[in-house]
Amino acid sequence: MEKNIEYYLRLNYPFNIKPDLDDGGYIAEFPDLRYCIGTGNSIDEAIEDAMIAKEEWIKAAYEHNVTIPKPSSNEEYNGRVTLRIPKSLHRRVVETAKIEGISANQFLLHLISLGMGNQPAEIKPRRIKHSNNTKCSSRKKLTHK
Repeated sequence: MEKNIEYYLRLNYPFNIKPDLDDGGYIAEFPDLRYCIGTGNSIDEAIEDAMIAKEEWIKAAYEHNVTIPKPSSNEEYNGRVTLRIPKSLHRRVVETAKIEGISANQFLLHLISLGMGNQPAEIKPRRIKHSNNTKCSSRKKLTHK
């Protein structure tokens, strides 16, 4: 059964917003709809322009019998990654995270963010309890007498 144009116009396509480094303002783009973008001086203007562009893109594709892709799903990106690493590296990650007072997961997120060229992940140190029941900031060294 062939789907009518209204079916495609009602589909919810994900979009990305990024700053327009060349002209200023913002760009909203639909990764699933090739070359379908909107621009504006504000994020809201870019989204509004992108929604108009999406409608026109779908109408033109439908009229010219161009395949209109289904919207991609974020289900494949659930935020979980299984990673196998050498035991020695695992130990270093856990020990460094413990010194910093954060979880190994938070520490790995921080390292990945840095490696991807992003800003460091915001990691808040937590207070840790030591066996002698004293509390200290994870960034302070303990001295023993």
